[in-house]
Amino acid sequence: MPKGAPMRWLRDRASWLLAGLALVCLLVGGLLYLSDALVPARYAWSVGALTVLAVLLVDMARALLAGRIGVDAIAALAIGAALLLGENLAAAIVAVMYAGGQLLESYAEGRARRDMTALLGRVSRTAVVHRADTLETVPIETLTPGDVVLLRRGEVVPVDGRLMGASAVLDLSPLTGEPMPVAFERGREIPSGATVVGDPFDLLVLRGAAASTYAGIVRLVEQAQQSRSPMARLADRYAVYFLGFTLCLAGLAYGWSGDPARALAVLVVATPCPLILAVPVAVISGMSRAASQGVLVKTAGALEALAAVTTVVLDKTGTVTSARPEVGRVFPTDGFSHDEVLRLAASLDQASAHVAAEALVRAALDAGLSLSLPQDVVEQPGAGLSGRVDGHQVLLGGSGFVRSRLEKGEFSRSGLPPAAAVVAVGIDGRAAGLIVLTDPVREDAADAIAAFRAAGVSRIVMASGDRADVARAAADRLHLDAVAGDLTAPDKVALVLAEKQTGVVMMVGDGVNDAPALATADVGVAISVRGSAASSEAADAVLLADDLRRLPAACGIAGRSRRIARQSAGAGILLSGAAMIFAALGHLSPVQGALLQEVIDIVVVLNALRALRA
Repeated sequence: MPKGAPMRWLRDRASWLLAGLALVCLLVGGLLYLSDALVPARYAWSVGALTVLAVLLVDMARALLAGRIGVDAIAALAIGAALLLGENLAAAIVAVMYAGGQLLESYAEGRARRDMTALLGRVSRTAVVHRADTLETVPIETLTPGDVVLLRRGEVVPVDGRLMGASAVLDLSPLTGEPMPVAFERGREIPSGATVVGDPFDLLVLRGAAASTYAGIVRLVEQAQQSRSPMARLADRYAVYFLGFTLCLAGLAYGWSGDPARALAVLVVATPCPLILAVPVAVISGMSRAASQGVLVKTAGALEALAAVTTVVLDKTGTVTSARPEVGRVFPTDGFSHDEVLRLAASLDQASAHVAAEALVRAALDAGLSLSLPQDVVEQPGAGLSGRVDGHQVLLGGSGFVRSRLEKGEFSRSGLPPAAAVVAVGIDGRAAGLIVLTDPVREDAADAIAAFRAAGVSRIVMASGDRADVARAAADRLHLDAVAGDLTAPDKVALVLAEKQTGVVMMVGDGVNDAPALATADVGVAISVRGSAASSEAADAVLLADDLRRLPAACGIAGRSRRIARQSAGAGILLSGAAMIFAALGHLSPVQGALLQEVIDIVVVLNALRALRA
């Protein structure tokens, strides 16, 4: 069971028990009263009122120890004063109204947390592992990188791993909000938390359970559920003033009329305060709505900051671009053909784990070329590799690495794009050609930037550690306001700090080097699908869906939630204030005031729940 869930379960049950007891005492007292058993009726009403009062006093003591005071004190004063004045029925009604309000708030928050809590209920406990020639069921905590797990239809992927079978079909909706099943091919990484909806397959474990994607998401959800927003803390401060206003108005009503019932009516109609009910319900509803759209906001404060974003700073590689190089063009030298250069290079690259190797192999297969098995492969990390393919000695790597090992021939850069990344190819000691690699802009980047503009973001900046000319080429295609390249991690922090001087900054990134900038921004957003653990930990929100368009949508959700919270709290305070004045003038009895206040509470909480809807 997730951390904090047992306490939440106990609080929910306690709310039901308290409200149920208060209601039973009120009804039993009413039946006794109708039977002319007046004294037993008063006792029944007193039992319900005193029980709620005792719980109230305990909650108030805990709040005071935590340095908080709120309008719960008004409820305690109203019940206590009603009992002292012999208004047992009024005390019982206030007790039912207060306990019912707490129950309503508990239900509303539970309803709002539904999308996030659904994630927590999907944590796998065991996995079926290949051990020797048998299958063994083991706790997921014992899985280590290198284990091979069998996953069957309907099972939840317990850890991050690499697909060993030919294909797999997975339901990613709990992680990303993607409604349709997604097909994965051999060799692709599969995130934990996905559900198998296709045929069984084997998964090579890449990370243990504690370090896997889903475990990180669970930790983020738990953190989000325990957070309180700045608006909620502001509501607590307003509640103190509201308490003072209530006591002053009750005192004036009594001093003017000499009737303690008027003062009691003022206290009753102010119980409990819609300000405290509406704000957390609206904020948690917004966080839940954002989670259902694939953006997990870690704190309530981050949701409020999302609503105010005016500047967006984007990392390039893996954020604006795909971080998955593609073969653009092949420039063979004289004596070599396009297909020959690509086929031999891709055949050799089958032995390399370099990200560029995957691009070459993919391009050759897409072109219908038949790849051969390389032999005698020697790789120099970061430089290049060599080996034999179909009797040919093949060299791959940077131009300097390959040129230094050639017997004759030179590479011509004529016709190459100025900012191109290239792989040099040497065959049998001769310069065979250059293969141009591109890092394409993500298909969703342009739409996301247009949506940011439409949402009121006034400035969009690219911050890249890549070469300035490469970064500028990507930024020009997206019509950004500014671009900076050749940035180190401290440089990115400095850029974010400079942008914060003129607006509320969202930073979006996915790498370890982005983590400091994510932590510096008003709202840091990590791309969980591709990103590092460091960036996810440093960020205020995590993009679970591999779709940048979810971010401007999350900003819209955050803005709407904030508007609804303010609207609900403001309307509730105005209605309560008006009712208090009517009570002070003698137009409301204590019982009528309690009933009217409950109607106000129900209205503002239901309005706050609108933040759950699209």
